[in-house]
Amino acid sequence: MEARDAISAPDATGRPRRVTRRFPLFTRDTARPEGGGRAAPGDAPAPARQWPVLLVIGVVGVGLLVTALDAFRIGTLLIGVALLGGAVLRWLLPDVGMLAVRSRFTDILTYGVLGSAIALLAMMVQPEPWLEIPFLKDTLHFTVS
Repeated sequence: MEARDAISAPDATGRPRRVTRRFPLFTRDTARPEGGGRAAPGDAPAPARQWPVLLVIGVVGVGLLVTALDAFRIGTLLIGVALLGGAVLRWLLPDVGMLAVRSRFTDILTYGVLGSAIALLAMMVQPEPWLEIPFLKDTLHFTVS
C-alpha cells in the first residue's frame, strides 16, 4: 500500500487515512463552540447540565421584572451585571453548555461589552445620575448646537 498524501493513524479497517488541515469545500454540520459541552455530567437532569445559561437568563428575568415594577435604574443595572456575570462564567469555566455561542474570546468580548454598556448607561440615566462623565455632556452640547 502506497500513500502519496499525508496520512495519519489507520482507520478502523486498517487502511491509512488521508488527512488535511483544510476546511472542506461544503460543510455538512456546524461545530460546537469551544466550551459548549455540558456543565454537569450527562446523567444529571437538564437544568443542572445548563446551569450557567439558566443563571444568566434568571438574573436578566429578575432585572426585567424589577424594571417593569418601576425601578428602571436597578433593573437595567441587574441586566448589565447578568451579562458581565456571563462573561466571567465563560472565562472561568471549561464547559458552560448553551452559554457558549461562538469562540471563548468572542463570547467574553460580546458579553463584556454589552454588559458594561448597559450597566454604564443605567448609572448615567437622568434624573440624578449615579455616574457623570463630563466630556459626554460637552460633546452632546457641541453636537446639538
